[in-house]
Order: sequence, then C-alpha cells, then structure tokens
Amino acid sequence: MKSASTTPANIDEYIATFPHEVQAILQKLRQTICKAAPDATEKISYQMPTFYLNGNLVHFAAYKNHIGFYPAPSGIVAFQDELKKYKTSKGAIQFPIDAPIPQALVKKIVEFRVKENSK
Repeated sequence: MKSASTTPANIDEYIATFPHEVQAILQKLRQTICKAAPDATEKISYQMPTFYLNGNLVHFAAYKNHIGFYPAPSGIVAFQDELKKYKTSKGAIQFPIDAPIPQALVKKIVEFRVKENSK
C-alpha cells in the first residue's frame, strides 16, 4: 500500500501502489470519469487522483475496505436518493471495495459536476 509521506506524481503512479484487483477497480472508475468529463484534466490533489475542470471536479481514493469518491457536497445532495445504500458524509461517498461500483451513477454525478463547474 502507499505511504502517506510519498505523493504520487500522477494518477498512474497512484493506482500502481495498490494490489492488482484494486488497480482494476480504480482504472474502471477513472475511465468512467474520463468519459463523463472528457475536457477535465487529471492531477493529484490532496494526495488523491483528481479531475479538474474550472476547479476541482471529483476526487477518488482507495482504502482498505472501500473506494472513496468525492464529488463535492453538491454532488451528494443532488443524488442523495440514489446514494441511500452507501455510506456518505458531507463531501464523500464510500463504495465497498468488495462490491461493484455503480458506474452509471458515477457517470451521472460527474456529468452533474461538469455542468456545475461550467457555470
């Protein structure tokens, strides 16, 4: 697993620090975000993979038991009904690492954030 003292230079480096099965989950999530926000740029911010478009769009990160997805508080409020079965907080959604990530929902949230950041 990654060390907190070393910030990866890019998303590929970040993903490479995890076991192969987690890398596959992260790559699929990354592809979903890229398709939903084709004009966004990738960077590392807050030591997490970040998609940037007129400001931070979304972040994600892998943990021992879940994948954290961070679409800003507005991205959670707008989809709160669809997110009921996941643990959420003000700006975070936790997808259990042992269950499929709801890619269609992630796509809708990212598209919502693109519209929001484009205003």
